Amino acid sequence: MSAEPEKVNDEVPGRPESRASDWRKVVARYQGSHVGRSLFQLVTTLGLLVVTLVAMHRMLHVAPLVTIALILPAAGFIIRTFIIMHDCSHGSFLPWPKVNDTVGFITGVLTLTPYAQWRREHALHHASSGDLDRRGNGDVTTITVREYLALNRWGRFRYRLFRNPAVLLGLGPLHMMVLQRFRSRGIATGTKQLWNVWMTNVAIGGLIATLILAAGAQSLLVIYLPAYYLATMAGVWLFYVQHQFEDAYWESHENWDYATAAVQGSSYLRLPRVLQWFTGSIGLHHVHHLGPRIPNYMLQRAHDENPIFHEAPVMTIRKGVRALGLTLYDEQQRHMIRFKDLRRKGR
Repeated sequence: MSAEPEKVNDEVPGRPESRASDWRKVVARYQGSHVGRSLFQLVTTLGLLVVTLVAMHRMLHVAPLVTIALILPAAGFIIRTFIIMHDCSHGSFLPWPKVNDTVGFITGVLTLTPYAQWRREHALHHASSGDLDRRGNGDVTTITVREYLALNRWGRFRYRLFRNPAVLLGLGPLHMMVLQRFRSRGIATGTKQLWNVWMTNVAIGGLIATLILAAGAQSLLVIYLPAYYLATMAGVWLFYVQHQFEDAYWESHENWDYATAAVQGSSYLRLPRVLQWFTGSIGLHHVHHLGPRIPNYMLQRAHDENPIFHEAPVMTIRKGVRALGLTLYDEQQRHMIRFKDLRRKGR
């Protein structure tokens, strides 16, 4: 395979290769939004989210067990709202850039995500996924065995702590809720992105004030925040298993190839149909990485109709849970390993 990523909004191009390939033709057949389907998805997702939250509020003091039971579907609707923002960031949700960005900003506020800043960081992720020399933008921090062995004890402890599943899943949502409110300048955060962060913060503040006035602080704390926390935990896991598996593609920049990284470095997470709906088919991550302009509702069809996508590593929920133990990339063996594997090898 050979390739260069498509430029979408803030998308950063990867390193083009000279070998010819027809994968662009495959991807092009599924690109472009269907306005009716996109608007239907937007209305139903936000509508169901609002209806669920209102029902949870009304049942809070009448039937609290009902409120608790509705936390799970509310979290699912929040994930689906985030997927809409995600598609907007690639310009694949609606054909009108300004409307696309407006929807992205609104759904970003609802998911506590600064849309423009996240879009830029996510573009860097697409342009460098699987590139050993360009890690650190929009991905889960991963180091090689050689790099790990070169760390001092404090460095190893910090990395082991960060890669602990309890920390990744338990504290990951705090990054979305708190740390995204304050960003410093960097490759993913320029003046435009900083303005967006603060505009998002103001909008979130206004939304919180409105919710408190309308429903009370208690409802906000025991309804939206638990649902959001659960949704974000699931989102962290989804993002993790999409690129962290035993045979995940990692390559030095001089040998890195965009299309190969997309199909072999992104997993095909097979989920039950209801979970695929809630997650906007993001489990078909290999299709999305090869064609980021393909809207979420076209990913399954693109996968089914083209053998090129059948090469992707298949993940299940069980495999995804096991993959949380993979922590280091072994450049000698060319696959991800666990800390205990390193100890067994005496390295």
